[in-house]
Amino acid sequence: MDAVPEPPGATSRHSALAVALPEDASTHGHRIDSLLELSHHFDFVLAVVMVGWLAWMLVRFRGARQVPADGGTRRSRTLVMVAALTVFGVVDGSLFARSLGYQDDVLWNFDVPAGNPDTVRLELNARQWAWEVRYAGEDGRFNTADDVVTWSDLRVPVGVPVWVQLASTDVVHGFSLPNFRVKLDAIPGRVNQTWFQAAKPGVWEVACYQHCGTSHYKMRGTLTVMAPEEYAAWLREASRQAKRAYDDSDKAAHWGWEWRPKP
Repeated sequence: MDAVPEPPGATSRHSALAVALPEDASTHGHRIDSLLELSHHFDFVLAVVMVGWLAWMLVRFRGARQVPADGGTRRSRTLVMVAALTVFGVVDGSLFARSLGYQDDVLWNFDVPAGNPDTVRLELNARQWAWEVRYAGEDGRFNTADDVVTWSDLRVPVGVPVWVQLASTDVVHGFSLPNFRVKLDAIPGRVNQTWFQAAKPGVWEVACYQHCGTSHYKMRGTLTVMAPEEYAAWLREASRQAKRAYDDSDKAAHWGWEWRPKP
């Protein structure tokens, strides 16, 4: 399957943030970038208005006599309140509405990965200080003899949904894919879920964004996005090797769980 192209205009919408943000390798990452860019535009406009207003006040009232700070007139207080509420409604209201749209269309819309037969399902176990990744083998079930388990090494095909179920063995960790605009807490005793879709092949960083102990800085991994055929060949061979090396007595290796239905 070919990589899914970004919608027309997506590149131009977040090109201004290209210097500040990691490269966007996700099909839907441009929507996060557009929210950040909109926020920065609002910040710039408000800064210009406030600095301009202060400059005008300094010029207009230069040399004026000192007046008691009694809080101003009722009219001035009303104007300030109306201005503050208007700014809050326009800025925060716009960001809130667009964020809800992103959550409904992508972030919380598990019908997309659930309804796609090519979806890759991953169980991810965070521990001090690494990421354990589990793929179901040919039997399609997790925590069986043919599961592929890797250590801080995620591999996924390009152009298909990747459905991640995430837990932690010890403390709270933070699963982060900066190039895919994905962040999710890994919490002991709880399975959290997210999904993403890679738009281009490459090798990207997996990071932990929660301070999780003295060696937090070591908790890094790689996400390799491969062509679908290459990924299928790798998974087949890795599953065969895992089945030959399976040790039923190694209880620590059997940390997988039954796949959870969508939230």
